[in-house]
Amino acid sequence: MQVIQIADGIMTADVPKPTDQEMQNEYNYFLAEQMTKKLFDKGLISVDEFNKIMVKNRRSFSPLISKIIP
Repeated sequence: MQVIQIADGIMTADVPKPTDQEMQNEYNYFLAEQMTKKLFDKGLISVDEFNKIMVKNRRSFSPLISKIIP
């Protein structure tokens, strides 16, 4: 069970702080995402290729968002 405390009208949850490695993975994922978007925007890769690369990026870097998006 997750306990949520309301203090001064702001809800806070007992969420563990990310580790240094998790933060590094987030940064690496962000950079990979930006590079992939640039390739797509320049027409160097298709939508299908973009989506496949992003799936691999989520697997490789395990960003916190990957726990939400498969």
